[in-house]
Amino acid sequence: MKKNILLLTVITAAMMELIDISIVNVALSHMSGNLGSTLEDTSWVITSYAIANVIIIPLTSFLAAQLGRRNYYIGSIILFAFFSFMCGQATNIWALVAFRFMQGLGGGALLSVSQAIVFELFPKEKQSVASALFGIGVFIGPTIGPTLGGFITEFYSWPWIFYINLPLGVIAATICFLLLKEPLAKPVIGKVDWPGIFLLAVGVSALQTVLERGETEDWFETGYIVALSVIAFFGLVLFVWWELKTPHPVVNLRVLKSRNLSIAAVFTFISGIGMFSSVFLTPVFAQRLLGFTPSQTGLLLLPGAILAITGLMISASLLRKGISPLYIIATGMCLFFIFSWTMSGMNLQVSAGSISTALILRGMGLAIITVPLTTLAVSTLKPIDIPQGAALNNMMRQLGGSFGLALVNTYLHIRSAQHRSDIVSHITADNPLALERLSGYTHYFLSKGSSQAHAQQQALQLMENIVAKQSTQLSYSDAYLIVGLIFLCTLPMLFIAVRKKTEKLQVILTDH
Repeated sequence: MKKNILLLTVITAAMMELIDISIVNVALSHMSGNLGSTLEDTSWVITSYAIANVIIIPLTSFLAAQLGRRNYYIGSIILFAFFSFMCGQATNIWALVAFRFMQGLGGGALLSVSQAIVFELFPKEKQSVASALFGIGVFIGPTIGPTLGGFITEFYSWPWIFYINLPLGVIAATICFLLLKEPLAKPVIGKVDWPGIFLLAVGVSALQTVLERGETEDWFETGYIVALSVIAFFGLVLFVWWELKTPHPVVNLRVLKSRNLSIAAVFTFISGIGMFSSVFLTPVFAQRLLGFTPSQTGLLLLPGAILAITGLMISASLLRKGISPLYIIATGMCLFFIFSWTMSGMNLQVSAGSISTALILRGMGLAIITVPLTTLAVSTLKPIDIPQGAALNNMMRQLGGSFGLALVNTYLHIRSAQHRSDIVSHITADNPLALERLSGYTHYFLSKGSSQAHAQQQALQLMENIVAKQSTQLSYSDAYLIVGLIFLCTLPMLFIAVRKKTEKLQVILTDH
């Protein structure tokens, strides 16, 4: 009973951290209006949390060893909950950005340490079940974030998207204080690797800022984006060099010698691209182009999120029966491609049911991928190295998500401009269909009492709005397709990477 309570608690804590990655997306306009800031400044609320996450996640193994895992985990829950409350209390945008950064520092442990705890609660022969249970939090968190945020901002107010973490945090910290124990295998604590911590913080935060802000700032046309790109490159290269050189690294990159972890990290990065980019594209497509309310958009995502739990359990069951992870991962990637292909063919007359059906394919595809990748990542690691391996794998998911969002935002901008140019090139004085449409609009406004000049102006504005909406819709179709093609094009890499080791991996994962 105690084991089940602790298991539910740590999975809920991980889910809480992941929900907060995307829960604010639908509330940005409300925050902007309430705090008197521009939408561009308000978007730093997302960026600051993401930066804090990618800095702290790879450090969680070191901090748990240094402070004691129990102390560090409970302290992180308290930190996360306290600064969630402070976010809701913020009276200006930069205070909110600062509080979100601190919330992200607390949230990092709720992901990687939670995963290590879940794996410790299960014997080796049931590790696939542990992966499935942890996968529920990993997958459902980012998916229901916009849904929950939409409901709260529509029926309450934006501070409540942060306040809801407070009671959950108090309950989780209390349960962990009573039930959580230190692990049996503890890493040796050596000299604190301050150069490694500095290089990691500088390199990763610079990279994350470039990915989050690049499209908004027109990429390398902006001086600080160029500077941060250079800093990120040299910072991360020096970080890798230093961590492989020092005897007591803050991030033990040597665990990547595990072929299984390296393969899992690459495909976890790809799954992060698909997970976060699709959960960004769909709510925006539904609300901006189809006119759905936040709550209606949430209902679109709900069936896929619920059925994903079934996918996680099916995937775990297949692993336990000895089915090769190669085929399970490949099946999931194909399902995600079918989802992307389906969404790329939708137009502005698409029904809610069609979108929900496609999102079920997304949910099942990503869920099926999650279990074998999570299990694969730690399958050949020693118990003492599992926290570090889990941390690196989780960081790759977060970085994949940031890369995916940067990719789709930039691609949307480029393709929208291209589609607009293509459509406008057909609206000329030589095109009788365009003239007929414009004349029809003009007569409509004349019938509503507008003057001739005003009616013509209104007709042109309506034509402009239609062109903008159509070009935006086409750009979203392209974005869905490009994300799907990333999955499809990386599929052969999976077969090449594990073809010679398929039998070995199958035996290892079956044993776990």
